[in-house]
This record gives sequence, C-alpha cells and structure tokens, in this order.
Amino acid sequence: MLCAHSPALGGAVLGTPHHRSTAPSFRGPQLSIHAQRCWISSVAPSRSCPPPRDVYPPLQLCPVPQVCGVALVAIGIYAHVALNKALVAGSSSAASSPVAIMVVGIIIFFVSFFGCCGAWKESYCMVTTFAVLLSIIFLVEIAAAIAGYVFKDKVRSVLEEGLWDTMRKYGEDVPLTEAVDKLQEDFHCCGANNYTDWATLERFRANNTVPRSCCRVNTTTCNINPTPSTIYEEGCQKGIEVWMKKNILIVAAVALGIAFFEILGIIFTCCLMKGIRSGYEVM
Repeated sequence: MLCAHSPALGGAVLGTPHHRSTAPSFRGPQLSIHAQRCWISSVAPSRSCPPPRDVYPPLQLCPVPQVCGVALVAIGIYAHVALNKALVAGSSSAASSPVAIMVVGIIIFFVSFFGCCGAWKESYCMVTTFAVLLSIIFLVEIAAAIAGYVFKDKVRSVLEEGLWDTMRKYGEDVPLTEAVDKLQEDFHCCGANNYTDWATLERFRANNTVPRSCCRVNTTTCNINPTPSTIYEEGCQKGIEVWMKKNILIVAAVALGIAFFEILGIIFTCCLMKGIRSGYEVM
C-alpha cells in the first residue's frame, strides 16, 4: 500500500520498506491527516475497517429460525386437526398439546427477528440474548419430547376414557352422536375395545342393538342382533392408536429436522458472538 505526502509540504514518503514496520517521523505544521490514516490502516488490525456484513454466515442464515417457527406452527395445526378427527371427546390435555406447539413456533418466529437485528447491528448483547433464548426453546422441546414418551400410556388411558364417555352420551348429545358415527364409519370400528362394549349400555342391551354406523353393509336390520359378519368387530381404540402412531412418526421426523436447524442456528450464533467480541471478521 503506497501512500505519499509531498516533501514540499514537509512530509515524508510512506510505504517504503523502512517505514512499514515503524512509525514515520513527520515534520512540518502542514502534516497530511490523510497520510496518518493511511499509515495506521497499513499496520493496524482490521478493527478500524469493519468487515462487510455479508460475510457473516449467521446473517445469511437468519431465515432459518423463521422457517423453523413457521414449520412448528404448521405441525401444531396438523396435530390439532388430527386430534379433532381422532378424539371425539375433547380432552383439555390433548387439545392443549397442539396449541403449545403453535405457541413455541410463534415465539421462535419473533425471536428470530431479534437475532437477525443483532447480527445486522453487530450487537453482542442482542446476539447473546438470541442464542440463550434459542437454547432455552430447544431444551424445552427436548423435555416435551421426553415427557411425551414417558407419559404415552397416559395418552392411551385418556383416549379410552374419552371413547367411553362419548358412548355413554350417545343419542343424548347430537354433536357427540354424529362424531361417534363418523368415527366408527371412518375407522371401520365399533365400540371402544370391540362391538360388545355397546351391550354394557342399558339402551342398547335392552334390544340387543348397536349404532347403525357399526354396520359393514348399511341395511335396515344390520344393527339388530349384531354378529362379526354384519358389523365391524374391532374397537375404535386400536384403530385410533395405529392411526396416531403413523402420524406421530411424521410429526417426529419434521421435529427432528427443525431441531437440527435450531442446533445449527445456535452454533453459528455462538460463532458470531465470538467474532463480534474479538472485533475480527467471521468467515
């Protein structure tokens, strides 16, 4: 880098081997300020010349947390629709799970803007806060996954209890009655565990019948004196469990992908924190 000041003005020539490692001796009242800056930029670290923002990988990956948040919201909506189809009796614990997933997705979506702003402004405080929040969210997701696995038997009991509750109210509550009929028609099932469950209820035991939605073939007498040849023999609980396991695998696969990108975001954010703190370019 050659930067010269005219000797006529009392300056010195810079950029020669003699002046690259030592500060030049300037004389004269008209010393060029430009010459001083030029020499400083030739020997000082890049702190005086901040790196362009487009070299930061975290800034380029800003959309990743936002996409993860949107994906979680989509998973929550999918789970909500799926549970509404499978659970005819609303369970507060079951209904709250998809809502919790959607809330986490919304939080990640808005927190990501905070992180992007910190990366753009090169604010160590904002970037650190983003990394901490994203780490907390990731740990909460891990804890929720572990809790779901530990309490999976509880989910099975809640499902069975909900089925029996709707069966007891069959014929008394019109929306529940329609929901039970649709459930049995969609899953080709009858009762909770098997078709004999309906015989435990007084109104069906008295005339030895089952709901018409249990019929394999819709005829006028298919639900009278039911036999495995005329009605669905298998209970709805087993069919729902198989259906839920298949959908849980889909949700779990998407969740693992989201978790991977969250870890990636945390790693790159930590790299950005280190770069901002040291004042050097992060490649």
